[in-house]
Amino acid sequence: MRVHRRTRVKICGVRQAADVQVAADAGADAVGLVLYPPSPRYLESAAAGMLARSLPPFMSAVALFVNSEPERVRAVLAQVPTATLQFHGDESADYCRSFGRPYIKAVRMRPETDLLECARTYADAAGLLLDADTASFGGAGQTFDWSWADVDLPLPMVLSGGLNPDNVAVAIRRLRPWAVDVSSGVESARGIKDAGKIARFLEEVRCGDAPSADSGAV
Repeated sequence: MRVHRRTRVKICGVRQAADVQVAADAGADAVGLVLYPPSPRYLESAAAGMLARSLPPFMSAVALFVNSEPERVRAVLAQVPTATLQFHGDESADYCRSFGRPYIKAVRMRPETDLLECARTYADAAGLLLDADTASFGGAGQTFDWSWADVDLPLPMVLSGGLNPDNVAVAIRRLRPWAVDVSSGVESARGIKDAGKIARFLEEVRCGDAPSADSGAV
């Protein structure tokens, strides 16, 4: 018998206070602050700190890095000291844990990806974020074959990669992730968040969480 619980939601790539407010009003649990310069959603450290300080109570900030120098990560932590760190590149487990903060390790999904081995390697991670294998390190709106993620992970699964209001409920029913992470799927243009899409995305997450009549869940 499966016990249903609420899937957590992160809206990634917010760039202004209005995005934070929209995400909070819709019921999101976290926002993602992108500290990767090639991204159209990139923020400077000071801007990331400003957005983090605008968060309402019980909403968290996640700072996203891709193969960054340690000094860069520490500079951001000086602005956002309570952030969860998300490492989206080829960072080692020793590197990820060296900052003394909870971290999420992104895994770029391929047919040969061994998620259990990833979980062993990053055993102290707060979770594994599963994303499509793209040159842009996320935010490209591409999905991966969800059957590759159909394993019993010992760490919380954060599902990402091409999620949007049209497919997130199906994804939740299929994999029952701990959380879902969306960026381009709630945008009107690259880096521009759409309030209506964010609201609809959260509505569809709740639909995906709802027990089906034949599930026998409680």
